[in-house]
Amino acid sequence: MIEEGSKRGKAMVEKRQLFMEMRAQNFDVIRLSTYRTACKLRFVQKRCNLHLVDVWNMIEAFRDSGLNTLDHNAEINVSRLETILSSIYYQLNKRLPTTHQINVEQSIGLLLNFMVATYDSEGHGKLTVFSMKSMLATMCGGKIVDKLRYIFSQISDSNGVMAFAKFDQFLREVLKLPTAVFEGPSFGYTEHSVRTCFPQQKKILLNTFLDILMADPPPQCLVWLPLMHRLANVENVFHPVECSYCRSESMMGFRYRCQQCHGYQLCQSCFWRGHANGPHSNQHQMKEHSSWKSPAKKLSHAISKSLGCVPIGEPPHPMFPEQSEKPQDTMAHTVQPKPVANNMNNTMLMSSGAPTPTKSVLESPSRLDEEHRLIARYAARLAAEAGNSTVSSSTVSSSTQCPPTDLSFNFDANKQQRQLIAELENKNREILQEIQRLRLEHEQASQPTPEKAQQNPTLLAELRLLRHRKDELERRMSALQESRRELMVQLEGLMRLLKAQTGGSPHSSPSHGAGCSMPMPIRSTSAGSTPTHTPQDCLAGVGGDVLEAFAHGVPRNLRNDLLVAADSITNTMSSLVKELHSVDDAAEEEDNNMRNGGLRDRAEAE
Repeated sequence: MIEEGSKRGKAMVEKRQLFMEMRAQNFDVIRLSTYRTACKLRFVQKRCNLHLVDVWNMIEAFRDSGLNTLDHNAEINVSRLETILSSIYYQLNKRLPTTHQINVEQSIGLLLNFMVATYDSEGHGKLTVFSMKSMLATMCGGKIVDKLRYIFSQISDSNGVMAFAKFDQFLREVLKLPTAVFEGPSFGYTEHSVRTCFPQQKKILLNTFLDILMADPPPQCLVWLPLMHRLANVENVFHPVECSYCRSESMMGFRYRCQQCHGYQLCQSCFWRGHANGPHSNQHQMKEHSSWKSPAKKLSHAISKSLGCVPIGEPPHPMFPEQSEKPQDTMAHTVQPKPVANNMNNTMLMSSGAPTPTKSVLESPSRLDEEHRLIARYAARLAAEAGNSTVSSSTVSSSTQCPPTDLSFNFDANKQQRQLIAELENKNREILQEIQRLRLEHEQASQPTPEKAQQNPTLLAELRLLRHRKDELERRMSALQESRRELMVQLEGLMRLLKAQTGGSPHSSPSHGAGCSMPMPIRSTSAGSTPTHTPQDCLAGVGGDVLEAFAHGVPRNLRNDLLVAADSITNTMSSLVKELHSVDDAAEEEDNNMRNGGLRDRAEAE
């Protein structure tokens, strides 16, 4: 009894340990629930060392423990589950080097208690086979496409078509993972979850299943699953860019660039917490970057893309054959046969713990026919080059049942194809040489030299002097424009006064006062920039003959415009003085005449 109580107490401590460590990471400050859920599950994955075990090792462990022969609804007790987990971790330690061995007992205890807390909340002490497979296949390491292929093999029927009832059961089990890390309100199971994943499709095959679950964006209830894999891929990615909020000179993980604010970038910590400053807002659309490309790489990629050397719109996963075989834990029915590099594929599958495709799949009739056609083409080519096309053609036709006309046609087509391939290879070599040359020039230009270092202080001083001179010239031009406007306003008032005096109008100078009291336009320019208003803006508030005299014509240089305006003002003032003098002379002559006439009248009277 004492021993059982100690075991139970140890299990409770290990159960609480994982969740206490997860709370210590302070994931709840992450603003978006998708990133919050993915970070929590990634922490559980790494803490239990599941990221070191891929789905192929899981399949091997399932097969060794006999789970592939059990029904999905069959139940296994906790002791058998512990035995399965022990075999998984002990096999992992055999594959790892001695310097990277894991603590097997601790990993078993943490994972076992997490699985029991997730799938046996009522304390029955049993889990279904499908629950265990779904959890381990989802939380293990490896590629997401391999995980989804295995999951599809478990929920499809004998015709290779997904059963909606089994997929609904899979969603019930896999969505217990977000609930276990306290994210159930965002990603809990609902009765409409299946139809939200496949709203219109009625017959779901393997490629359709992969297209939908690996789409961008994926179904809402499973959006955290591909994000968890992206988190694993970018944990060690370095971005030599400064964060616009925390001013960190480098970033690790994701990098986020605003699509609205130019040059505004955030590290993943600031973006996840919703930080923003300056004109940027959390409502702006952000683009997630999981890698960093240097300017040289961007240039070479842009050149290659423009020349068609880079494929555009690559599919998110390879296309797999839709075969109607019974689902099994070996995944042999989902492996795509490839006529080229079969040895490499078999080696990779054997190293990952998965069996190779069967011999009947590899030696299919279509593959044999394709090999015969290739042999016929090569034989026809050799026969034509050797000048013995008749004998070779008859030999090939007797062995492969191809007529000579087909061989000659194949030879002509092959010759054209060879010429085209040679031209493309030459062009590709030229492009690669040009890219290499541009890359070397960019590297040489970006590397600082002693001469540049010596010239830098002088160049900086000259640049500051030129900027200061430019600011002075701009201020002087602005002052000249304001003076010009004031002179033109005064000139307008004088001309109106002159017209009033010559025409006998009693109104004289209201326009002068109004023109002088008009507000000046405000210039909103930053330091080092050119004035935003044109010389025509200085005519604001000026009308009549002055506006007609100076506002017409095409835009001219500011200096010439000022000179012409000054000349015009000078000429106008000269004519104005002359007219004033002529008026004064006429008035003086009239006074003299009147004075002379009075003198004559007085003399006659005397």
